[in-house]
Amino acid sequence: MNGQVGGGKNNAAIGLWLLLLVAVVGCHAPDAVIPSAGPAPVPVVTTPPSVSLTVPFVYVGSYDNHLYALDTTNGAVRWSFRADTSIHSSPVVAYGMVYVGSNDYSLYALDAATGTRRWTFRTGAAVYSSPTVVDGRLFVGSQDGTLYALDATTGSLLWVLNTSFGLASRVYGLYSSPAVLNGMVYIGGQDNDVYAVDAATGRLRWRFRTQGHILSSPIAVGNTVYIGSSDKRLYALYAATGTRRWAFATDEIIYASPVVANGVVYVGSYDNNLYALDAATGTVRWRFRTNTSIYASPVVVGNLVYLASRDHSLYVIDAATGRGNQLFQANYDLYATPLVTGGTVYVGSNDTRFYAIDRSSGRVRWSFQTGGVIVSSPVLAQRNKTVGIYPTISGAK
Repeated sequence: MNGQVGGGKNNAAIGLWLLLLVAVVGCHAPDAVIPSAGPAPVPVVTTPPSVSLTVPFVYVGSYDNHLYALDTTNGAVRWSFRADTSIHSSPVVAYGMVYVGSNDYSLYALDAATGTRRWTFRTGAAVYSSPTVVDGRLFVGSQDGTLYALDATTGSLLWVLNTSFGLASRVYGLYSSPAVLNGMVYIGGQDNDVYAVDAATGRLRWRFRTQGHILSSPIAVGNTVYIGSSDKRLYALYAATGTRRWAFATDEIIYASPVVANGVVYVGSYDNNLYALDAATGTVRWRFRTNTSIYASPVVVGNLVYLASRDHSLYVIDAATGRGNQLFQANYDLYATPLVTGGTVYVGSNDTRFYAIDRSSGRVRWSFQTGGVIVSSPVLAQRNKTVGIYPTISGAK
C-alpha cells in the first residue's frame, strides 16, 4: 500500500515533467543551413584505461537523487552516489567508470567499483539524455539544447553542437540519447529535428525535420537510422544523407525508443501497441496490445521480446508471432527499459522499487526500495553477463 501511495505522488511528478517537456516545443524557427564542408580541427582524445570489472553490480538511478550500485545476488547496496537532485538519465559503464546524467544539470563519472567521483561536467540544464561512450569520447544531450562531446577519461570538453542555432528567444532541449555509428552521432531534438553530427569534430552533417517534438532515441543499424516522433510516426532515414527511407504511422505519439533485431524494428506507441515492422520496408509483421500507453523500450533476447508498460506489467512476447503474456506485475507504472541476463530480468518502477525477476517463472528474486520513481534503465558492471539487443536509451546497449 505504501508503495502504491508513494508511486502515485511520484507518478504525478513524472506526468508534470512530461507536460513541461511538451510545453517548450511550440512554434520554432525555419530549418537552419547546414554548414559547408571543409576542414575542421579534431580534438585530441585521451587514451582510455583498459579495465575489466569483476564486481557483481547492477546500477540504477532514482528520483530520490541517488545512483545505486546493487549486488546482483541479493539487492544489497554496495555503494550509492547522491546528486543534487533527481536522476532520470540511464547510466552507462565504460573504462572502469559509470557515467550518468542528473536533473541538477550535471554529468557524473564515478568509479564503478567504489562510487568515488572521478569528474563532473556541468551543462546549462537538466540532463535526461543517457550518455553514449565510443572510442574514448562521451556524447550526451542536455535540456539546454546542446549536444556535448567529452573526453570520457578526463571529462574535458571536446566540442559542442548547439541546436538552437543562436536563437536566444527559445531553447529546445535534447531529451533523446545519442546513437553512434561509423563516425557519426545521431540524436533527436525537441525542436522536431533529427541531427547527424561528425563524431570527431562536431560538424553538422544533416538534419531531418519531423512534425513533432522528439523524445525517442535513435538507433543506427547498417545504413539506416530509426527514430520515433510525437507526430505519431516511426521514421527510417538513410544514415549518410538523412533522406527518408520510409515512415510508419501509429495512432498516437511515440516516446519509446526503437530496437532492431534480425531484420525487424520494434517500437512502442502511446496507442498501447508494440509494433514489429520489417526494417527494410516498414511493413507491419504484428502488433501486441497492452492495456495502456507504452513509454519504455523493448529488449530482444533470442526469439523473445521483453516489454515494460505503463499498465504496471512486464511482458514476454514471441518475436516471430507477437503472442505474449504477462511475466510480472509491479504496483505502479513501468517507464524504464528492462535489463536481461541469463536468468534474471531487472526493471525499475514508479512504485519506487527496483526488481530482480526470474526470467522463467516471473517470481521476484529480490527487490530494492528507493525513495523515488525509477525511470532510469539499469546496466551491469559485468557487461558480458547482459544478453539481448537494446535500444540506445539503455546503458546496456
